[in-house]
Amino acid sequence: MTKKDIAIITGASQGIGKATSQRFQEAGWQVYNLSRSPSPLPGVENCPIDLQHSIAIEKLCESLRPKWEQASRICIIHNASAYYRDSVANLEPLQLQETLAVGLMAPILLNQQLLPLLQKKNGSSILYIGSTLSEKAVAGAASYVILKHAVVGLMRSTCQDLAGLGIHTACICPGFTDTELLQRHIGDKEKVWAALASRVSANRLIAPAEIGALLYFCAENPVIDGSVLHAHLGQLEK
Repeated sequence: MTKKDIAIITGASQGIGKATSQRFQEAGWQVYNLSRSPSPLPGVENCPIDLQHSIAIEKLCESLRPKWEQASRICIIHNASAYYRDSVANLEPLQLQETLAVGLMAPILLNQQLLPLLQKKNGSSILYIGSTLSEKAVAGAASYVILKHAVVGLMRSTCQDLAGLGIHTACICPGFTDTELLQRHIGDKEKVWAALASRVSANRLIAPAEIGALLYFCAENPVIDGSVLHAHLGQLEK
């Protein structure tokens, strides 16, 4: 079997995950989508999974390990996330648990399952999707802010603990990106979208493909190891 670069992307059925899949495919990588929903892109191998469940992660990795062992390099992109409108005054324990299970515990478990493969393939990478809320906060998004702060800590620990193994890492923190997730939570009212754009120096939202291109750059460039990269088109502070 011919060795091929492999991208394992969680939540690759839409938004940033879908755009990232397309960018890696264009470069000849085989993409695996770990998600409850299938990717609409031809050629992506869909791996249905609920990332809240550790046993499901273990079984999936066990079943796909023979394929992944054939890779020349592996890039894991931890993209899947949950988002709720909440505050420290009304945090629902089950919602916080789901948010952390999908966005924090699943990456930890996937890393542990795949580390024996990654360290055999020099040039492999582990990339995390953070947010501008990884290093600041806004009202009404407590569980998401907690998660994205923790993701930066996980990336920095990844850098320190895996030093010398030929694996590089980074956390990419997008700003206002025109995704289905943002559309669901903000709505499609013209004034709202214009208001969001006005908070960016470029006066527009980020295209998911722009984040996908940045993630591909990170996969190909170990010099960014340990970096937190903000990708927000000059988000304006108010």
